[in-house]
Amino acid sequence: MVANTGHSASDHHSTRGKIGAIIAASSGNLVEWFDFYVYSFCSIYFAGAFFPSADRTTQLLNTAGLFAAGFLARPVGGWFFGRMADRHGRRGALIASVLTMCAGSLGIASLPTYAQIGVWAPALLMVARLVQGFALGGEYGTAATYMSEVSIEGRRGFLSSFQYVTLIGGQLLASLVVVVLQQFFPEAEMKAWAWRIPFAIGALAALCALVARLRLQETAGHEAREDKEAGSLIALLQRYPKAFLSVLGFTAGGSLIFYTFTTYMQKFLVNSSGMSIATSSRIMTVCLFIYMCLQPVMGALSDRIGRRSNMLIFSIGAALLTVPIITLLHGAKSPLEAGVLITAALALVSFYTSISGIIKAELFPTQVRALGVGFAYALANAVFGGSAEYVALWAKSVGHEGVFYWYVTAMMVVVVAVSWALPRRAPYLGDGRAQS
Repeated sequence: MVANTGHSASDHHSTRGKIGAIIAASSGNLVEWFDFYVYSFCSIYFAGAFFPSADRTTQLLNTAGLFAAGFLARPVGGWFFGRMADRHGRRGALIASVLTMCAGSLGIASLPTYAQIGVWAPALLMVARLVQGFALGGEYGTAATYMSEVSIEGRRGFLSSFQYVTLIGGQLLASLVVVVLQQFFPEAEMKAWAWRIPFAIGALAALCALVARLRLQETAGHEAREDKEAGSLIALLQRYPKAFLSVLGFTAGGSLIFYTFTTYMQKFLVNSSGMSIATSSRIMTVCLFIYMCLQPVMGALSDRIGRRSNMLIFSIGAALLTVPIITLLHGAKSPLEAGVLITAALALVSFYTSISGIIKAELFPTQVRALGVGFAYALANAVFGGSAEYVALWAKSVGHEGVFYWYVTAMMVVVVAVSWALPRRAPYLGDGRAQS
């Protein structure tokens, strides 16, 4: 049924304005995640330029180490930009984070190689990754907070899911750009210089996103920003410890399985399943597109059945199916078989990612919301999400690849426990479950 006709024209205008604000905020989110993920999708080409070694697994292990290093800066970014957003407003923090990401991407695009400057090359690559991680640590929490606050009550799950639509869209575009480049440049040229092109594209796109974010309206009221607890880490930990630990818990497992079936999968298909780089890129492009389209569906579902129900479906299903799915992927004989298995895994993960931002935002009050969401997420993401590729490749390098599958499963059991303990009604923002 269509909503009753008691809504005024100004209400309709306000709704359109909110949707426009979500689009503007999420466009910057897409660009920042594109810039961050380009590293993962291109690392298979530039690994030799920064880490000369005859063994492919060793090269990938080194680049995965720097991928993880980018995550180490996230908690600092989550704290810095979260505090900025709570004390000085969401809009300024969103603008600052996208500018910082632009600087990191431009730096990688112009870096000299190991052959040119020796050990300084991987050192500078690490600095650029730390800058990107710092920016993204602030982007996630601030964007999640802004989108939850500007969303319409009763549809927050659906509208907030567009944070992950654009996050996955960033991954998808990164993968798609690589696929397109593969059509124009042979592998030798990709390894020699063409891998720089996506980073340059990302830096330019960040400047475009800046224009959209300059038009955003502030959602944090003056009273909340002036509150003595605004942006205070001490107040956050002392007054809202359960919410903070809840976010840590389901982010730890959620980030680990997310990166396992997205960024690591391209390398897994090449290094473990024996497929070509080009084939694995095409598989991941299709899978990520389907995954992106699932986000609004699962977000809308959470508006009906509740965030807690979404989380329980995700965590219990992932705990039971992770080992079987990855085991089958290891022996996949065709791109279609691999694609179906990865899509099935990502469909399950989408129960979590579609509500990843809103379920965190609903646990904190306005004056510490951006800090609570951003810092807790970044901390768990740095430890578990950022290390996913490294741990997986390390396990393979020592001949015990299967240990990684069980590690992911164990973390999902933790998420089951945390999800079970979540309140049935969100303490803040008010519509975190289906109405009875």
